[in-house]
Amino acid sequence: MSGDLWLVVGLGNPGPSYAGHRHNAGFMVLDVLAGRVGGRFKSHKARADVVEGRLAGTRVVLAKPRTYMNESGGPVKALRDFYKVPVENVVVVHDELDIPYGAIRLKQGGGDNGHNGLRSITRSLGAKEYPRVRFGVGRPPGRMDAAAFVLKDFSATERKELDLNAERAGDAVEALLTEGLAAAQNTFHAT
Repeated sequence: MSGDLWLVVGLGNPGPSYAGHRHNAGFMVLDVLAGRVGGRFKSHKARADVVEGRLAGTRVVLAKPRTYMNESGGPVKALRDFYKVPVENVVVVHDELDIPYGAIRLKQGGGDNGHNGLRSITRSLGAKEYPRVRFGVGRPPGRMDAAAFVLKDFSATERKELDLNAERAGDAVEALLTEGLAAAQNTFHAT
């Protein structure tokens, strides 16, 4: 497995006004991983910022699309094609409403569950069997619209744990790359 190249994509919206939003959890995790790789994101012609390096001994390209969430698929497909990465080695890290805040879950394939970034990626790749690392952001309070909820900053209480949760999600990505999906699920679904 370690000889294979992996494309790890974090989902978010570009620009400082979105930086702290729940929808940008994927970007936050990719920033953690870039730190572990020891690299800085650089602009790529595929409309994404990328870092190439090794993560836990595994060759990776870390990527943050520079498009809005609902257009993430174009850059992801362009990067997949450029680096010649098979779909099963394209890992997408994203926020997930149906998981409690702070929980990390991994899965292979499946639907988009109303997530516009996943919908765009699935459409562009023509496949949905890529692995996902899902960062729980919880459900909106009361009757708040889910779309409005994910476009708000994490609460003050949530922010106290945010760095730790982003680190744990980074650990989940590393476990997926080095140990495989089942072993990573056993580790991270137990917590």
